[in-house]
Amino acid sequence: MNTQRILAHFQESADLKLKSASVLSQPISEAIDLMFGALSNGNKILACGNGGSAADCQHFAAELVGRFERERFPLPALALTTDTSIMTAVGNDYSYREIFSKQVQAFGQAGDVLLALSTSGNSANVLAAVEAALEREMRVVALTGKDGGELGKMLTDADVHICVPHTRTARIQEVHLVTIHCICDGIDVALFGGDVNE
Repeated sequence: MNTQRILAHFQESADLKLKSASVLSQPISEAIDLMFGALSNGNKILACGNGGSAADCQHFAAELVGRFERERFPLPALALTTDTSIMTAVGNDYSYREIFSKQVQAFGQAGDVLLALSTSGNSANVLAAVEAALEREMRVVALTGKDGGELGKMLTDADVHICVPHTRTARIQEVHLVTIHCICDGIDVALFGGDVNE
């Protein structure tokens, strides 16, 4: 029985990835163009999310600052989920809703990009970060699931919404990870062209 349950997880994940490929390839391409444009102009990418999405933010920033699959110069990306002193101070003195938005206000500039992750699209602190980013004339790439929630409704025509067509959080997060790898690869190809093995 355990084996069947495990196989079902793999099957559902694989099926969703194949379904998502056709639905999400265009917005992922748009996100790559948006981020590459920002980086080319000397801007940076900030990233925020909660729980598993926080880990995905850190994964993304690590791939840009370090490397993805090829050696290159470091790219400016910052996960807003890593400074526990900032987050606990803001959470304690103000509210948990502001733990990301205050960092966007501190570090974000016009032309920067905010990568906002929320599987439901309704995380209050991510919504507040998006609001702060838009006020600062930053662009937003939103990774969501389900129906996109309130986050999807906040975005402008200049932003990019990558909404995974599923309701299960674990499956949405799995597609978010593939999406992050696609974006990292796309940025590298835009920088250097060709394939890593060429």
